[in-house]
Amino acid sequence: MRTTTLSRPALGIPALLVSLCVAASCHDGLADRDAASPRPQAAPSSPSLEEATATAVARALSATSAASPPRHGGAPAPSAQGGFLTVAVESWDAWERKFNPLLGPALSRWPTTAGIYEPLLVFNTMKQEYVPWLATGHAWSAGNSALTFTLRPGVTWSDGRPFTARDVAFTFELLRKHRALDTSEVWTFLASVHARNDSTVEFLFQRPFVPGLVAIGHQPIVPEHIWKDVADPVTFDNEHPVATGPFTEVRVFTDKLYELGRNPRYWQPGKPAIAGLRFPAYPDTAAVERALVRGEVDWAGIFLADVKKTFVDRDPQHHRYFSPPLLGAIMLYPNATKKPLDDVRVRKALSMAIDRDRIVEEAMLGTTRAADATGMSDVLARWRSPQAVAAGGWAKLDMARASALLDEAGYAAGKDGLRTRGGAPLRLELNVVEGWLDWIRAGELIVQQLGRLGVQATLRRMTFSDFFDALQRGTFDLSLGWTDSSPDPYSLYHALMGSEGVKPVGEHASANWHRHGSKAADRRLRALASTSDPAQRKRIADDLQMLFVQTAPVIPLFLHPAWGECNTRRFVGFPGPENPYARLSPSTPPDYLLVLTELKPSPAR
Repeated sequence: MRTTTLSRPALGIPALLVSLCVAASCHDGLADRDAASPRPQAAPSSPSLEEATATAVARALSATSAASPPRHGGAPAPSAQGGFLTVAVESWDAWERKFNPLLGPALSRWPTTAGIYEPLLVFNTMKQEYVPWLATGHAWSAGNSALTFTLRPGVTWSDGRPFTARDVAFTFELLRKHRALDTSEVWTFLASVHARNDSTVEFLFQRPFVPGLVAIGHQPIVPEHIWKDVADPVTFDNEHPVATGPFTEVRVFTDKLYELGRNPRYWQPGKPAIAGLRFPAYPDTAAVERALVRGEVDWAGIFLADVKKTFVDRDPQHHRYFSPPLLGAIMLYPNATKKPLDDVRVRKALSMAIDRDRIVEEAMLGTTRAADATGMSDVLARWRSPQAVAAGGWAKLDMARASALLDEAGYAAGKDGLRTRGGAPLRLELNVVEGWLDWIRAGELIVQQLGRLGVQATLRRMTFSDFFDALQRGTFDLSLGWTDSSPDPYSLYHALMGSEGVKPVGEHASANWHRHGSKAADRRLRALASTSDPAQRKRIADDLQMLFVQTAPVIPLFLHPAWGECNTRRFVGFPGPENPYARLSPSTPPDYLLVLTELKPSPAR
């Protein structure tokens, strides 16, 4: 049974970019056994469990030849035509056969949402550009209240039926009828969807909303001729998927191993070049790390301490890693409903007491870099305003200025160095997740650094479920947290400053966990959402960044790496520093499709 979700929940316009962010903020892309989130745990796996798993996997592998044949005759045998790529993205004790792409990546087997099924387009986070996929193009009209997609000709479903605009319209109607499937909440801004003909589908919006492009474009599309007969698509496991992706054939499925063979009718000529994908069941990230280091895994995305020594140096010719900081930013969230955190001077003072470079070195082991005062990750690099960055001196260590700001806010230091106001000490509690070792170390350093400022801070370690519940309900003082990796600054600043996301304390919020709303930000966000003019959007984004820097609603700490490791002994074509055509991380759909369709058998084999 599954013990946890695939990744951290997304943060954005009401879950707008969940397809982008479901793993976009995850540390290692793997679901661990002891917490409802994908982070490395302090305790290693049980040897007996790992031995039992290895034995079961070996038996499953030996039984591959006895597995039932594919439903379509063109698929290769597992041992032929390039072999099967071994991938570690999820961590389970035992697999469950679930290939429902409409439930999102957290509730379906990898790569259901982008690899078995496919989207209309793919945002390449490395190159910061949209890549046409099932659609060859899109166009805005009616003052950015209508969006039309032109579909790719010649695409068929894996059972041979043609892919048409009716399938696209049907998919979005399913989301409208079953809101539990609308994980990106597209129907909060959509008015209707129409198939104009077999190759054209039109989306009409309730209002101009340019950020809706990525949520619509990244939605996995399902075939109408199969799903129209599904009684309840919310509970449908879809054990025998019919899809358009490169790997659609379930060749083997046991509780310890499953294999996907390639789609015999895939629309990209000559692709995929590998026979299929193999997924052993690893009980936790410690087991994945051991298998990766031993060369048993071809592709993974986990945090490895001292990755060069522990992984690369074990086989320098074939072991590689590539982890650019493209998963948003890690933030310190100050609860604006609690005094004195509602005072911008206090928030900036806390920020200037934090030594980000030390956190990057000691907690993140030098794998990333400190964030600047805009809160933007490298996904948004082309949007970043140099003027806003320069104005954000509060995102750098400056104890003298921090002390002066607290004095100004009425929290003077006593003879013992502790900050008080009206005799009451300035005490704050910082929430982190138990078992997230890098976050715990970062939290320890922050507590120490705030202590030097005279703030009595304590660290509270919580299970992920309790941590995230407190974050959503706003029942915290300070909390570490993440942001999404959307391709548009709208989502980031809507989540951090938009009034629409502000909920009463105690009520779950999908965004704006810190309860900071700005009418000035609302006006700029509406303007940004309504225009598609690049120059105008850049000017508005610059204004939003400067407003963020002025108000400091949250405290950026460091950029979050997109962890990725590969072994090129059996397969080549992975992205890396020498060929950064995409992220190496397999964690976040749909851009790992760019990798799946480029991999080839190693010529040395």
